[in-house]
Amino acid sequence: MCCAGRPRAGSRPSRSNHDQSQAERTLAHPRAATDSAVRVDLSGKYAKDVSMASQTGAGSPSGETPATRGIKRGPRRRAAEIDVDEARKAFFLMVGFIALIWVLQVVNWADHYRLDVSYGIRPHDIGRLPEIFTAPFLHFSWDHIEGNSGPLFVFGLLAAYRGVVRFLGVTALVAVTSGLAVWLFQGNRELTVGASGLIFGYFGYVLARGVIDRNLIDALAAVVMGLSYAYILTVAIPGAPNVSWIAHLGGLVGGVAAGWIFRTRRGAPAPGRAGPPGGSGRGPKGSTVAVPVSPGHPRADLYKELGDLGL
Repeated sequence: MCCAGRPRAGSRPSRSNHDQSQAERTLAHPRAATDSAVRVDLSGKYAKDVSMASQTGAGSPSGETPATRGIKRGPRRRAAEIDVDEARKAFFLMVGFIALIWVLQVVNWADHYRLDVSYGIRPHDIGRLPEIFTAPFLHFSWDHIEGNSGPLFVFGLLAAYRGVVRFLGVTALVAVTSGLAVWLFQGNRELTVGASGLIFGYFGYVLARGVIDRNLIDALAAVVMGLSYAYILTVAIPGAPNVSWIAHLGGLVGGVAAGWIFRTRRGAPAPGRAGPPGGSGRGPKGSTVAVPVSPGHPRADLYKELGDLGL
């Protein structure tokens, strides 16, 4: 007997139940909905939820999120903060340096400039050799210290803002080369004091650093400041009266040498260091190596998230 009738309820899953179960699976794996090209025709709240899930990372073809962008910009921001911090240290260091030589000048003037006689450089005198470290802090007159204070602060700041610790090493080297040049080559046992040797040393250091490190800003700053204080360069000519051009030349040589000694060394990969599989082995130290994971791996989503975060 042929009978016509409706199928019993529950004998076949309805389309709405089928779509709901498929939506639940899609929501359980939102990244799969993003990566695959499957179109799901849904309605109601599930369509809204899936569309929101599929828009994760929209507008960022590379899959960047605000968190990953913050991580990538973090080192750059920290480097900028370090530069500002070093510049602040350099500024206060030079303010203290200038204040120190002015305090010594007041004491020296009150003592009728006996400090110059006691702690200045006298050529070819073994007992006065340690004075190469004290002579740069002393001056013969108020005009002497006034003429040195401005360029000393400017060139000292340019030399120190890249690193205060490095600046102290540059200062020691320049003091030695300038003082030794006076002690060895200055004639007539003339007493020599003043910060001019340091000024020329800082000038040479900033200029050499800009050239050696290929830093155009440093090189241009040194040239511009050198032209601004051109009168200092004129007294470096041999034969200038009452001026130790040997101290200036010795400081300049020391500054150029310091530019090479304290140059920025770019890191190179250690020889024999194993590189990532299939790579050339040139990856930088501490770099993240991406491990290929098949899409069917149960933790593929976890590995992808860790890769996006640079872990």
